[in-house]
Amino acid sequence: MATYLILTRLDPAAVSDPTELKTIAETVKTKIKERCPGVHWKDSYATLGQFDVIDVVEGDDPKEVERAAMIIRSYGHGSTETLLATPWQEFLDAM
Repeated sequence: MATYLILTRLDPAAVSDPTELKTIAETVKTKIKERCPGVHWKDSYATLGQFDVIDVVEGDDPKEVERAAMIIRSYGHGSTETLLATPWQEFLDAM
């Protein structure tokens, strides 16, 4: 399975109270499970800087990963950037 990093910037106008993020996160999680069964969530991180959230997912079908990113954009009220990630040692072995 390929590993992807989904980098998300939240829209500051999307929530009036930061505690609403819990509800949004649950909605996004449920929608992705329903619509993207081949996408497996590995981890999520809140970050400081250019992106607010980094999600690490695995999947065999890039189209399903694209769909997951669109769900994050739609229900998560943010913009995303998705990167294909190769484990460092695997990358070096391919050189």
